[in-house]
This record gives sequence, C-alpha cells and structure tokens, in this order.
Amino acid sequence: MTYEQAMQFWFGRVNYEVKTPRPSDLSLDRMRTLMRLLGDPHERLRIVHVAGTKGKGSTSAMLAAVLGCAGFRTGLFTSPHLVRVEERIQVDAQPIGPEELGRLMADIRDVVERGNLNHDLTFFEIATALGFLHFSRRRVEFAVMEVGLGGRFDSTNVCRPLLSIITSISFDHTRQLGNTLASIANEKSGIVKPGRPALSGARASEALEVIVRICRERDAPLRQIDADFSYRHDPARIGEGADVPTRVQATTWRGVWPWLDLGLIGEHQAANAALAIAAVESLRAQGVSIPMSAVAQGLASVKWPARLEIIGRHPLVVLDCAHNVASVQALVQALDTSFPLRPGGRSFLIFAGSRDKDLIGMLRLLAPKFERILFTPYTVNPRAVPPSELVDMMPAEDRERAILCTSPAQAWSQANDLAGADDLICVSGSLFLAGEMKALVGVRHG
Repeated sequence: MTYEQAMQFWFGRVNYEVKTPRPSDLSLDRMRTLMRLLGDPHERLRIVHVAGTKGKGSTSAMLAAVLGCAGFRTGLFTSPHLVRVEERIQVDAQPIGPEELGRLMADIRDVVERGNLNHDLTFFEIATALGFLHFSRRRVEFAVMEVGLGGRFDSTNVCRPLLSIITSISFDHTRQLGNTLASIANEKSGIVKPGRPALSGARASEALEVIVRICRERDAPLRQIDADFSYRHDPARIGEGADVPTRVQATTWRGVWPWLDLGLIGEHQAANAALAIAAVESLRAQGVSIPMSAVAQGLASVKWPARLEIIGRHPLVVLDCAHNVASVQALVQALDTSFPLRPGGRSFLIFAGSRDKDLIGMLRLLAPKFERILFTPYTVNPRAVPPSELVDMMPAEDRERAILCTSPAQAWSQANDLAGADDLICVSGSLFLAGEMKALVGVRHG
C-alpha cells in the first residue's frame, strides 16, 4: 500500500474529532475484534495509559521523555495531531515514517476486509490499531498511550496497562461525557483496571469521589495529588535577557525530590511533572529501573508543541492550544507570571474556537488581557465558529477592540502589522488553529 493509498483508507472513515458520536456509536467491541484479527499486538506491550481533561498529552510526553532518557525504546501515542497525522505515533520521539505507515496499514486493511469490518471502523480506531501494531513491530519496551476522548469507551482502552493516570477533571466534551464533573470523572476512570495501580491529578471533590470509588471497586491502588504527592514550582521567566526555565520540586510517598528544570511553561505543567514523577515512583515499585539523571534530563528536554510554545521573538509569539475554561485559566496565569511585557509593550491575541466549547467563558478570561483580539476561523475542521459570532460572545465593553479576519493567514499578517519588537502575540482557542498557525509560521519564518 502506498502512503497515498494508506491516507485514503484512513481518512475515508468516520472521524469523531470532526463529527459528534451518538451514544450507540460508543463501544469497544469493534476495537477488540480488530485487535484479535491483528494478533492482539497490544498484549505484548508494557503500557502506561493516560486520560484526563487537560494535561494528558503533556504528562504523556514528559513520561515518554523520561523513559527514553532511561534507555528504554519508548512508544508515544497521542491525539489529535498539529500538522501531520504521523505525529500521533512516535518511537523514541520519531514519528512513524511514510513507508512503514503504508506497510502497516496494508496489514490492517487485509484483516479489516477479511473480518468484514470495512464499513464499521472509525478513524481513531484505525489510528489506535496502527499505534499498537507499530509499537509491537518495533519491539518498544514501553508504550505511553494517551486517551483520545473520555476513557471508558476510548479505543485505547482495550489495553491492560502497568499504570493508569488521570491527569485532571474539568468541563470539556460535555455532549459526549456528561455535564457534571462526576459524570466526566466516571468516563475518565474507565481506564482503571482491576488490581493495577492508578494515579490521579484531579482536585475537584466531586470528581475525586468518583475516582476513589471506582479504584476501590476495582481493587486498584490509588495515589492522589495533594494527598500522596505534591509539588512546588518556580515559574519560568521569558523575554528578560536569558530565559529562565520552569523549576519544579516534587514530594512523593517515597520522599522529597530535588529541584528540577522543566522544558514546559506554567504551573499546570509543574502539576503534570509531579504526576510524571509519581509515575516514575510507581514504575520503580514494579521493578523498572529509572535513575534520577533520566528524570532530570527527560523533564528538562521535553518538548510538547502548542503548549505555551515560543515560535517567534521580537515580537514574542506564543502558541497555545487552550480550548476550555480550565486551560485558558492556566494560560492566563502563565502569561502573567512567565511573560512580563517590556516597558511600553502591548499584547495581541489571535483566537479561533469550536462550537462545542464554552467560548463565552474563555473570552471572558482572555479579552481583558489583550489590547486587540483578532478573530479568525480555522479552515481544517467544520466546527469553527465564524468571527462575527465570536465577537458577540465577548464582554460588551471589550468588543470595540476586536478585529475580524477571514483566515489564520490574514490574522497572522495583521497581528504582525500591529505588533512591535517589544510586543507579544498569543495564538490560542483551538488545537486546530494552533496546527494551522504552526504550519503557517513555520513556512513564513523558514
């Protein structure tokens, strides 16, 4: 199968990142059947399974970086992608190559046709199968698997991991997961397996009660943030001469860790680092050798695109994919603490959003922070809200500072016309916008 044929086979399927699934669509039966036909490659892997409303991708990236620095061949499965779909499936930080993707997809196509599954499987189920198969064929020693949506019915949930991690619980995807923190926690906790340890970074009492209950019912030993592990952090300082990285100190049930540099910015990333360190402690207890030097090197070197990622200087350009109220709160806090403006400096926001998000709540937090807000649709997904509707969602007193743009390219051009060398441009609101802008800025800046 050529790369082009593989993409056609893959992208021709129902994609619930674009279309909202019905309750009847949520099932693991199709995935289990596909895995059985492929020889159950997931059962040959040592897996860490990561769910959560926010922070699951960053935590997965941190843990994969640490395991790689410890000398393990490590697979990382994440979603969605920013620019290229191959980003979702990596071994030792290298995305799957086009030839390998074509070979593996041909194997998947053969069993799909033999099992008469061709009209049933979704885009994400094929992606998950591709990840499991790639990691198995490459003989990875650990696979860090990020949940796509929810947990209980997510196609990654066919695995039986060494460790399950729930990073946080807040409101997002409420049409699919429910409109209470308890219902969302119930879906996320679906990844907890009987007798296997679990970690939780959730703090809301309504969510914690559900996680504790499910772990108790499944006899899964649970360690929780603020109870069994905690952290202190010093925020990064960007743009004042030499950049100063985030620093984090974790305390776990095993003792106090030294202060460590962290390659990602924001207190929320320090919380994710504490989860990654707690995961190291849990894996060590299962006989996995991970030296302190690997943890320090992995956390310091980790990169996770579009999470307060600096993609330009003079003006300073910050790319972030915050797309719910909780992640916007983390973004605003990080901008305040880690990105001080130079004297006379101004800040500009490029924003796009999806119809199923709390855009009013997001803009209520963001609008007062910026001198001008440039609204644009993203072009890669039909869920984008038109800029004219986004303006109507702003607080009335802030609407006169809005600028309507027809595309990310126009918004980027106008922001650069407005911003001077001492200013800041922030891009946020959607991972789809972040992906388009990263590709656009990468092309423009060469």
